[in-house]
Amino acid sequence: MSTADLVERLAQHRLIGSAPRNELEWLAEHGSARNAEVGDLMSHRGEPVEGMYVLFSGRLALFVDRGAGPVKLVEFQAGDVTGMLPYSRLVNAPGDSIAQERVEAFELHRDLLPEMVRECNGVTSILVHHMVDRAKLFTSTELQNEKMVSLGKLSAGLAHELGNPSSAIERSVCLLTDRLEECEAAMRELQAARLSDSQLAATDAFRASCFARRSGPPRAAMEQVDREEAIYEWLNKRGLNTASAPMLAETEVTFDALNALAAEVSGPALNAVVRSAASRAAIRNLTSEVQSSSSRISTLVMAVKGFTHMDQAMVADRVNPGTGLNDAVTVLHAKANERSIKVEIELEAGLPQLSGFAGELNQIWGILLDNALDAAPEGNGHVKVTAQHEMQRLVVRIIDNGPGIPAEIQSHIFDPFFTTKPMGFGTGLGLDIARRLVRHNDGTIEFETEPGRTEFRVTLPVASS
Repeated sequence: MSTADLVERLAQHRLIGSAPRNELEWLAEHGSARNAEVGDLMSHRGEPVEGMYVLFSGRLALFVDRGAGPVKLVEFQAGDVTGMLPYSRLVNAPGDSIAQERVEAFELHRDLLPEMVRECNGVTSILVHHMVDRAKLFTSTELQNEKMVSLGKLSAGLAHELGNPSSAIERSVCLLTDRLEECEAAMRELQAARLSDSQLAATDAFRASCFARRSGPPRAAMEQVDREEAIYEWLNKRGLNTASAPMLAETEVTFDALNALAAEVSGPALNAVVRSAASRAAIRNLTSEVQSSSSRISTLVMAVKGFTHMDQAMVADRVNPGTGLNDAVTVLHAKANERSIKVEIELEAGLPQLSGFAGELNQIWGILLDNALDAAPEGNGHVKVTAQHEMQRLVVRIIDNGPGIPAEIQSHIFDPFFTTKPMGFGTGLGLDIARRLVRHNDGTIEFETEPGRTEFRVTLPVASS
């Protein structure tokens, strides 16, 4: 394409066609035509962007790989300008730019952009305004993609976290049927025994021992096995039904209580008393487990609802920071457990409310806590979340005992698409978006790091009373 033809094509361009003719001529003299067939790469992820591209025809799409295959981030069409723009901080391509249709374009090498700024004031002004619009487009697209990635992580963790209590409920309900049948049979046997008043008193004392609440931590696995074997031997020695041993071992019944009962009741009547008490205790334990598991599910659902604020409009309002922080810890509990990381939360009593966007604040806590869990060492990791009221500001700190952030990358950690995580484990957008959301809520975000301790600190203004 000749220089004259390039000038005419540039003059007809939707975006820069209104620039002065002499500036379009300067572009045509210093740039060149560039064509691309379907599937051709205009720029490659991680490599320097060669220059500015003015699209005359065709479609060009930017694909970013989040680890599950390339995803289209944004598309450019005839009339758009992409690539390196004046005053842009873009250095390396965040993804692959691939032609979706045959592309006809004008290319100006990146080394000529400073000269273009000096010689072409009209073109530069147009492109700077365009860059602001492009930044808004990228911001909204990145934010939506990061939300989807966060939602995917949350869904995976929530499915795992809900699986445990739901399985416990299913298991307990199945066992309840057997235990109820056992209890009915034992009660019929007990009625036939026709116990005396003293035997009934001993039976009541024995049941009270079985139904006593446990004090202290749960028994260790080996301790529980030893206890079950000892009760089995006690029952077997007296010719009683040893099937009650596992159920009795789960209670707090003592051997003193067993011996006291055996001193008053013997034979088939003793078997009936032990059998009925054991089955009733098992039913109590199973119903307690169903109640506990149901409560856990309810807590998780409420935490997720509060964390996402799925039923509230995105408007600034008075926000309780403690609720959001607790919800973030709850919804990421599964990840902490999976990596055997201890999470400690320490909130100052009577924290003041914030004036901000609850959903955005919760996304901040989720990003920072998720990063801390990734940084903390698996098996002996520790993450601490604190919040204090300091001088009309709320200060939230999220601290991990990971290796720290290397000095050479500390200046880049808030840059979009910058990540130290392996492919598929990070988008490089989390901290960039967290900083934007903090600023949108009139706050600041800072960090301090050294080997064995990294602290991210978010400071936000409290709501006026």
